Amino acid sequence: MNPVPDVFRILPEVILTVTGVAIMLIDASLPVGFPRRPLGWVAAIGTTLALWASLWQLSLPMGTGFFGTVETSPFTVFFHVLICGIVLVALLLSLDTLPEDSHHQGEFYALIVFGAVGMCLLTGAVELLLVFIALEISSISTYILAGYRKETGRGPEAAIKYFLLGSFATGFLLYGIALIFGATGTTQIYEIAHLAPTAQNHSLVLAALALMLVGILFKVSAAPFHVWTPDVYEGASSPVVALLSTAPKAAAFALLLRVVYEMFPSLHNLWAPLLWVVAVLSMTVGNLAALRQQNVKRMLAYSSIAHAGYLLAAFAGAGTTGIAAASFYTAAYAAMNVGIFAVITLASGYNDERPMIDDFRGLIYRSPLLGSLLLFFLVSLVGIPFTGGFFGKFYSFSAAVDGGAIALAIIGLLNSGLAAAYYLRLALAAAQREPSGTSRQANAAPQVGVAVGAALLLAVAATLVLGIVPGEVLRAAQSGAHTLQAPPLEGYGLQPVRSSQQ
Repeated sequence: MNPVPDVFRILPEVILTVTGVAIMLIDASLPVGFPRRPLGWVAAIGTTLALWASLWQLSLPMGTGFFGTVETSPFTVFFHVLICGIVLVALLLSLDTLPEDSHHQGEFYALIVFGAVGMCLLTGAVELLLVFIALEISSISTYILAGYRKETGRGPEAAIKYFLLGSFATGFLLYGIALIFGATGTTQIYEIAHLAPTAQNHSLVLAALALMLVGILFKVSAAPFHVWTPDVYEGASSPVVALLSTAPKAAAFALLLRVVYEMFPSLHNLWAPLLWVVAVLSMTVGNLAALRQQNVKRMLAYSSIAHAGYLLAAFAGAGTTGIAAASFYTAAYAAMNVGIFAVITLASGYNDERPMIDDFRGLIYRSPLLGSLLLFFLVSLVGIPFTGGFFGKFYSFSAAVDGGAIALAIIGLLNSGLAAAYYLRLALAAAQREPSGTSRQANAAPQVGVAVGAALLLAVAATLVLGIVPGEVLRAAQSGAHTLQAPPLEGYGLQPVRSSQQ
């Protein structure tokens, strides 16, 4: 069998990188005042090609490239496709909602594409130093995107808070990498999986696990590492929040699955109860805080914290059951969350002129399409049957029950009922008629362009497919779950190393 060229292992990342560089070069060559909107289409085309390249990687044999630092497997392909799909929808959303006179549009599209490079690389990295580099590529892009609206005070405030707290979280992750290297003498994930159980200094291994979990749980905004989420969601523009709330979290959850199930499977009895507690905290804190919010984006920020808890419940599942359930829930949450933020972008405006729940009053009468879509995505977030949210929660809680965490599943179901209260409040506001004295001009029906219409169509289609015929996606998640385990080192062209403590 001919060896697979290493570049094929990172083909989606190569395409995205070339796309980002091309956007920056074209942007620099265009005269001042020339429309930059076509650059968004360049980014969308490049992302579509990267999505195709990810699917094409299924034809490659499983294995690693670049000296065992990056892997191609059904697991990595699943998350590559998911991330590229989210980025594509976010780009389409931005094309119609980003103001024509906004500054540095080319850089905006390039940052989204470069962020996608880091996210995709993060899901395929099997070397901790590459994990750190990929995380930084993704994080730096999202830090800048969070503060893109410089004309408002909330934008720079969101970026600064996100950057400072994110830097601390990255420091925890990096310190954990240093400790596991000290315990095993390697940063290769498969080698660590073989050496960690027999490491002489077991306390270093435990400390490394704890520190790495802190860094990753911050990225998924799980309680008690969630304090950045409401301010960043409120301060960033809605198209950026549609991206921030889904794609980086999908990459971070893929990393978390790899760390706990592939790198530290021998410590299952330690990390499983810890994630059990974090899941309960995230559900409860997120839902209770969301009940008190009047700002729609802050409410959805706390909702995302609760959904991180629902997803973490799947980690109580044993082996492939928990991995497949977590992967499926990540896809379901991404579809419905990027969709609802698309609706909010159109309904409240790019600059959040109508940010409160009361501002959505009568939306279904002003714009029947947007009002209906808002209700649809809220129904999915609640977890009503025939939507992706229902099967996402069903598989997650089923995995928890199969793993013996029946109490966790019950707490999750109770929290789902609690969440229905604030989702219903927004739904009722959208379905109520406006007061008779309301200005028609102030509440004019939002215009739905071609690009944002395509974004909404993709989000609705994904949510319906995951809710009505989820079998194909679930099989893809299960196929990825079966490949997420440490293989024999020799089978991947790796040589065992001796622990530095031996």
